[in-house]
Amino acid sequence: MGTNKENKKQEELLKTLGDFTSKENWDQFFTIRGNDDSFEWYAEWPQLKDILLPHLSSPPAATSDGGGSSSSSRGKAEKIQILVPGCGNSKLSEYLYDEGYQNITNIDFSKVVILDMLRRNVRLRPEMKWRVMDMTQMQFEKESFDIVLDKGGLDALMEPELGPKLGNQYLSEVKRLLKDGGKFICLTLAEAHVLGLFFPKFRCGWRMSIHAIPQKSTDRSSLLTFMVIAEKDNLTSFSQISSSIDQSLIAKNGNQARGLYEVLESENKIRSTYSSSSDVLYSLEDLKLGAKGNLAELNPGRRIQLTLGEPGCSRFTYKTVLLDASHSSGPFSYHCGVFLVPKTRAHEWLYSSEEGQWVIVDNSKAARLIMILLDSSHSDASMDDIQRDLSPLVKQLEPEDCENGAQIPFMAASDGLKQRKIVHQATSSLTGPIMVEDVIYENNDEYISRLFPCMDVIFRRLTFERSKNLIQSEALLTRVGSQEVGETGQKKTRISTKHKKKGNQRRSVVAEPNNDLRVNHNYLASSYHSGTISGFLLISSYLDIVASKGVMAKVVIIGLGAGLLPMFLHECLPFLEIEVVELDSMVLDIARDYFGLKEDTRLKVHVTDGIKYVMEIANSELANLTTSNHCLVEGKSSVSSGSCTVPLAECTSLRKTDLLIVDVDSSDSSSGLTCPAADFIEESFLLTAKSSLSEQGLFVINLVSRSSTIKDLVFSRMKLVFTHVFYLQLEEDVNIVIFALNTEAGFEDDCFHQAPDKLSRLLKLEQGLRDQILDDARKIKRMR
Repeated sequence: MGTNKENKKQEELLKTLGDFTSKENWDQFFTIRGNDDSFEWYAEWPQLKDILLPHLSSPPAATSDGGGSSSSSRGKAEKIQILVPGCGNSKLSEYLYDEGYQNITNIDFSKVVILDMLRRNVRLRPEMKWRVMDMTQMQFEKESFDIVLDKGGLDALMEPELGPKLGNQYLSEVKRLLKDGGKFICLTLAEAHVLGLFFPKFRCGWRMSIHAIPQKSTDRSSLLTFMVIAEKDNLTSFSQISSSIDQSLIAKNGNQARGLYEVLESENKIRSTYSSSSDVLYSLEDLKLGAKGNLAELNPGRRIQLTLGEPGCSRFTYKTVLLDASHSSGPFSYHCGVFLVPKTRAHEWLYSSEEGQWVIVDNSKAARLIMILLDSSHSDASMDDIQRDLSPLVKQLEPEDCENGAQIPFMAASDGLKQRKIVHQATSSLTGPIMVEDVIYENNDEYISRLFPCMDVIFRRLTFERSKNLIQSEALLTRVGSQEVGETGQKKTRISTKHKKKGNQRRSVVAEPNNDLRVNHNYLASSYHSGTISGFLLISSYLDIVASKGVMAKVVIIGLGAGLLPMFLHECLPFLEIEVVELDSMVLDIARDYFGLKEDTRLKVHVTDGIKYVMEIANSELANLTTSNHCLVEGKSSVSSGSCTVPLAECTSLRKTDLLIVDVDSSDSSSGLTCPAADFIEESFLLTAKSSLSEQGLFVINLVSRSSTIKDLVFSRMKLVFTHVFYLQLEEDVNIVIFALNTEAGFEDDCFHQAPDKLSRLLKLEQGLRDQILDDARKIKRMR
């Protein structure tokens, strides 16, 4: 009869264990079990005692007869305030009380079990406290306890199907309640999803260790219990997690042990990286506890990287950078602002580097800027969704002297596109994904609006996936038979490319392309292209001789893009013989098929390595014997090499270069150098470039970088190799076009007044386009 009652009781108990987070289930569980039938979910006291007590601060020393503790040690133990959350009807608190740790507070959200435990201990252990309370929302003052001792509570909250929300709230409460030097001692099965929340939560400013609890010899369970200890330490430290686990002890627990070691190894790698780096990713919780000073106060020059949002508390988590502007950046338009960086741009130097981020701060006019770096986890959310999710989170980062109730403005980069259509996509083994797209801008410059007053103007753009912020080339599309751009004397303002930022496109299509649209090669959509041509004034006297003699000057352009610069030069300077060097044959095909590139005797494209090509020119025997300008000065039409005489017109590829233009992008935008690729600013290449130039030759390089450090490095190398270096800083632009003369005679400053007139006579252009190039030419300065 008794057996049937016991079986029925067990069945009823099992029914209550469906949800470990249900208060009703636990009330029923403890009602059925009774107040005298204690239950230890994990390790029992004999196995736990010797490993636990040494980790409690000031443990009492036993008397010589083992009958109790000395009065002094017992006094120290009684001062230690211990919290046992989710106590249930475990005897753990009772054993600790009997060891001298009598200042113990036990909480559980089951009123049934708390009343049972109070009745059981009120006479034997009168100092013990019992309270009905939810461990995820505890009603204690902060820093109230020396020890928080958890036996299975975290595991119960972290049932996989329930997600991390309750566990996250509970651990936040533990951190809030512990005093400086306090310890969180957690008895757990150490499952990966539990440690995956636990370890990061106690990463900054906590010393941690993990220990295995010995099993009873009669215990047939295949699962070990572990004791994880987190001790509140220096708020700015990142300590490795130590482990005293005996390999032989867990040999039979292979899967459990492997999961623990994988999480432990991963976490220690992160901590090691943080310990040796200034780029630490803090949690908002750690910052509120003072890890980087008082967040409520503005601290000019302060930069903090943090994770904003937590599982269960917000829809997303966000990698965030908090930046407090320097006083010199004022006056400020906003006390606090948010700047959203799309996933496609988060890797760029401007947003991923500290130096670039301060540029954004200066431009934002915000005393505190909260930069949000979006990633693939946010791909399916609209900007409105993200803003709604972020609004309560960023409020917690707002300085205290902000106006009460004032909204924090959200900002983001945009390229002002009205419509957009992808015309062609391809993937190159060298360059990666490539896109040709036709776009209509929301606002055109005054010149284009005047030329096409009643229609949307379509521009064709070439972009590479590897440099999404960079528009490689941009061309104006005009209808066959319509008035060509440039057939007017009016000056125009150009749309600059090779640095234009790509933001969120507002629409996805433009009108279907018509067969009567073509690329207009008389229009310079890129400011740095006209800037490049403006530098020709530095050798305008030499080019004037070339043109008057009827001889061709040699131009080598490294980097084809869409072929717009060589096509424009081909049209406006007919005495130039242009050779373009492009590494990727697919780029050449796209320039031909979608941008109207045409080769002839004066314009050739070579698919090869640009550095090797320049090196071959520099090292060629014929180039070392003679140069084209020597022949011009002496009136020669041929050159001699040994017993062989070669007509000058037949040795173009062998003779030295009159104009060498480097126009290639960097495949690694995170370096801070967008153009050119790093190999083209190495001193070895600059020396090779100098050797490849004719005596009157000009070297031109397009530099795109927001890093003053990189720009200073490039400038210093150029001045080291070339005696005479000049530059053009384009207005409202990050492009700097650098020019270097090969001649030692140089270019006298007073020639700046005469040279534009010579260049003007050489350019076969209508007045408006010519004026723009000459305006740039007058802005060229000598690099000091």
